[in-house]
Amino acid sequence: MSATFIHEATLAQLNAALESGELTAERLVLAYLERIALVDPQLNAVLEVNPDALFIARALDQERSLHGPRGPLHGIPVLLKDNIDTGDKLHTSAGSLALATSRAPQDAFVAARLRQAGAVILGKVNMTEWANFMTQGMPSGYSSRGGQVVNPYDPAFDPGGSSAGSAVAVAANLCAVAVGTETSGSILDPASNNAIVGIKPTVGLISRTGIIPIAFSQDTAGPMARTVTDAAILLGTMTGIDPADPATGASEGRSYTDYTPFLDRDGLKGARLGIVRKAYFEDELTEEQQRLFAEAIEVLRREGATVEWVEIESCRDGYWRSNVLLYEFKAALEAYFASLGPSAPVRTLAELIAFNEGRPAAALKYGQTLLVAAERTRGTLTEPAYLLDRLKDQRLAGPEGIDAVMAAHRLDAILFPGSFGAWLPARAGYPSITVPGGYTSANHPLGITFTGTAWSEPTLIRLGYAFEQATKLRRPASA
Repeated sequence: MSATFIHEATLAQLNAALESGELTAERLVLAYLERIALVDPQLNAVLEVNPDALFIARALDQERSLHGPRGPLHGIPVLLKDNIDTGDKLHTSAGSLALATSRAPQDAFVAARLRQAGAVILGKVNMTEWANFMTQGMPSGYSSRGGQVVNPYDPAFDPGGSSAGSAVAVAANLCAVAVGTETSGSILDPASNNAIVGIKPTVGLISRTGIIPIAFSQDTAGPMARTVTDAAILLGTMTGIDPADPATGASEGRSYTDYTPFLDRDGLKGARLGIVRKAYFEDELTEEQQRLFAEAIEVLRREGATVEWVEIESCRDGYWRSNVLLYEFKAALEAYFASLGPSAPVRTLAELIAFNEGRPAAALKYGQTLLVAAERTRGTLTEPAYLLDRLKDQRLAGPEGIDAVMAAHRLDAILFPGSFGAWLPARAGYPSITVPGGYTSANHPLGITFTGTAWSEPTLIRLGYAFEQATKLRRPASA
C-alpha cells in the first residue's frame, strides 16, 4: 500500500477501510513507516520506531477477523511523546542523553489505555528536552538526543514546544494521531504552529503515572490530531481513574470514555465567549496574526456566538511571576527516577547535572541553567516561597481568575489567539482546545484556543468542533 492513501486520513476513514477489508492494520503500519522514511528525514520528528509494530498489527488483524474491533483505535498507529513510558523495546528519555538507553519497567497508564483500545504504538517522537525545563534559550523542539524538530509548513518557523514532535508528526501524516503532554502551553503551542487540534485536559482527567514530569500541579497528557473528532476519540480512550495517581480521583462522574456525542455543528449558536483585554496579548501578535484572530471572531459571531471583551481582575497587571515549576521539578523528577528501579541510568537531579557536565559538547549545547537552579531547592516542597506561590497560582488563576470572569459574564469559554495566555489555565489546571485558525502570508499557522473551567472538556469540544466545521481552515503541510 502506498503512503498516499493515509494522507490526511481521519479515524473514521481508516476504520471504514479496515472494516471493509480494503485495509489491514499491517498495511496501515507499513504505509506510515513508508511515510516516515520518505518525509521524516527532513522533519526529525520521529525518534524511534517500535520494532514490534508490525507484529502487533498482525495480531490485531487476526483479532478483528475473529472477534471484531475493540473500538475506533483498533489497529490505528499512534505516536507517543518521548516522555511517556512504554514497557516494551522503546526507550523513554525526555529527549535527554542521560536516559537515552532507559527502558521503562511498565507502560504509563496512558500507554496501557491505548493498548487496551487496540492502538498500535508505532514509536516515540522527539520533544524539547526535559519538556523545555532544562535551560533558558533552548529552541522549541530541540533535544540533545534527537536534534531539532522542523516545522513542515516552513522550516524557519518555530515548531512549538515541547510536544513539537507529536504535532509535526500529526501535521505531516506520520501517524494517525499522537499524544503530547503539557505543563504550560506544550500541547497548545505546537498545535497552533502546526495547524492541528490539541486538547490540554483538566489536570486529573488523564493519569500522570509513567510520564516524565515537570510539575505535579500542572502536568497532563493530551490528544493531538488533525480534526476535533479524532482528538475527541483519543481523549476518551485515555481517561480513567488510576489508583496510582490521586489527581484522577476527582474525575469520577466528570469524565467520559466517549467525547464524540459532544460534537455539535451548531455548537456556537447561543454560546457566550470572552476575550481578555487586548493588552493581555496584543503586543505579542503580528499584524497578520491580529487579522486572523479578528476574522475568527467574525466567524464565531456569524455562527451565533456572542463575543465580548472582558477583564480578568487577577490578571489586570498581566503575567505574574511564579516559581512553582522550579520547586516541583526536583521532587517530581526524582520520584520518576525511583520508579525506574535499580536499573535507572541516573537516580537524582544532581547525577543528571553531573552526567551532562561530563559531555558538554553533546549534552549542553544550550546549557542547563534550570536544572542547576532546581537542584538548589530542597526537593521537599517545604519552602515558604513555593507554598505561597502555589496558593497564589491556584487562587488567581482559578477562583479569582477564570472562574470569576466566566461566572460574571456567563461565559461558555474564554478565547485566545494561538497559545497566548496558555499559562493562565495551566496554573489553574484547567482545560483548553486549540483548532486551526488560519495562515499568514508566509504560510505560518495560527490556532484559535478555547479555554474553560475545570472539567469543561465537553463544552470546549462542542465549540471547537463548530468552529472547525464552519471554517475548515486546515490545509496539508507542504512536507
